[in-house]
Amino acid sequence: MGGLRLRTKFLLSMVAVSAALTFTTLFVVRHTVQQQVRVEIQRDLQNSVSAFHNFQKQREETLERSAALLADLPNVRALMTTHDAATIQDASRDLWNLAGSDLLLLADPSGKVMALQASPPEITVPRAQEFFPKVVSRAETRHWWYVEGHLYEVFLQDIYFGPASGRQVLGYLVLGYEIDDRVARELSQVAASEVAFGYGNSIVRSTLKPSQEEELLRVAQKTSANETAPDHLRLGDERFLATTVDLASPTTPGLRLWVLKSFDQATAFLSSLNELLLGLGLAAVLTGSLLVFLISHTFTRPLGTLVAGVRALGHGDYAYPLSPKGGDEVAEVTGAFDRMRTSLQTTQRELLDAERLATIGRMASSISHDLRHSLAAVMANAEFLCESNLSSGQREDLYAEIRIAVKQMTDLIESLLEFSRTRESLHPSHGDVREAVDSAIKSLKAHPEFQRVPIRVSWEGATEGWFDFKKLERALMNLLLNACEVVPTARGEVDVALRRNGQSLEIRISDNGPGIADAVRGKLFEPFVSYGKENGTGMGLTVVQKILQDHGGDVVVEQTSPEGTTFRVSVPLNPSSEHALAVKNVT
Repeated sequence: MGGLRLRTKFLLSMVAVSAALTFTTLFVVRHTVQQQVRVEIQRDLQNSVSAFHNFQKQREETLERSAALLADLPNVRALMTTHDAATIQDASRDLWNLAGSDLLLLADPSGKVMALQASPPEITVPRAQEFFPKVVSRAETRHWWYVEGHLYEVFLQDIYFGPASGRQVLGYLVLGYEIDDRVARELSQVAASEVAFGYGNSIVRSTLKPSQEEELLRVAQKTSANETAPDHLRLGDERFLATTVDLASPTTPGLRLWVLKSFDQATAFLSSLNELLLGLGLAAVLTGSLLVFLISHTFTRPLGTLVAGVRALGHGDYAYPLSPKGGDEVAEVTGAFDRMRTSLQTTQRELLDAERLATIGRMASSISHDLRHSLAAVMANAEFLCESNLSSGQREDLYAEIRIAVKQMTDLIESLLEFSRTRESLHPSHGDVREAVDSAIKSLKAHPEFQRVPIRVSWEGATEGWFDFKKLERALMNLLLNACEVVPTARGEVDVALRRNGQSLEIRISDNGPGIADAVRGKLFEPFVSYGKENGTGMGLTVVQKILQDHGGDVVVEQTSPEGTTFRVSVPLNPSSEHALAVKNVT
């Protein structure tokens, strides 16, 4: 957030903190409620199991009493004394209807099944004969019987001849009540849960959906006999908490009852609670953001005014209005900045005056020295010309010395005048820069001491453009002159390379001199800076920079080392809008 305003940072921070607190609260509340709901469901499951046991106990007592009453009827006793299977089978139907059970079985004292009444046709006497010895051999009167996909709870009663105390058994009566869908629904209502009776690898009866029954069987099959069934189940798209009631007996070792409560239904209200909390959180975020915006606006408005004043000061505006109000830290900083700005303006004005005087002094000292030197040469040579015994050759030499001194004074004055001219003083025309390079080299070769310095010129791409060729030639002349002055006498080399780079032309002037001295490297283009030159004015590179900047270009030292120096000149080939206007005015 480095580039954001302080008000925006406050606002974003508030939004981030509020959002984080809201989502954290949602997570904690949801987790806490889920844990509490889980505990409540587990408690309800225990209550459901207790309710099942109570319901089952009452039901068994009722059914067992019904079986005892039926076995004690005189007609039942009389029927068993016939010992005729056909008679007993025929008469058992009336008894079955009287009992209202789902299964009725009569057997003689030896355990032989004499009669069987059951609604499913697949339950036959042979299957009943296989089952009966298992229950008659045990002391319990209540048993479970799973046969052909049907689960029965059966009750065994002895049929006595005379009083029961006589222990004269005429036979046995078995009444069975099937665990069907109706019983499962009643049990589900009593337990307030989903229930499922399972035997082995099958679900006998349940209040679950068929797809959920398949999932429950898979979970049961994955759980080994020595492991406890998991209490958290996912059946299809719904999650349940479950507990298991073991109903196994010697006759039905794999019988069990699952009691399940839907976790998703119990936590359905969490969705509405989450929506409510989320709405409250968003309202809190929006309200807090609005309050932060209003509060931050109150606090940051003075800071914004102060920042605007600092920016204005950076652009040189010392008059930007600042009105510190109040007595807080921001008002104190604003007042201090206003006083600092006033002091800085006064100090800057004093420094400018001092710098102006120092510049005038340095300029006057340099110009006076250079002009005095040239005027002394003119005066001395003029006095020599007054002598009458001079030959014509001597007079020519004196005239040449005077012309050189006058030219030096003219160049110095022309360099000073260059700084007073604006960009509009350019007179651009279309042409080839190579012509300006050739003209600068010819002017340089006019100096006898530079005639032996080889200057190689190369170019790449088009070099035509709009320039003030007279001034450009002068700039190139100054750069070439500096290069020729520093190269070694015997092995000096100067290279001029022209290369087009987009819409600009780059000119590199390289020499194999000793490089630029460290003393002047940082202020090379400042006026009156000269190093190691006996008659240098320190204006050459300054004039070069001024001419190129007027053209919209620049000059830099690309590299310098003891092996040589390279100046890179960059100048646009096409005139800018100001240059184009100047060209139009000229034409």
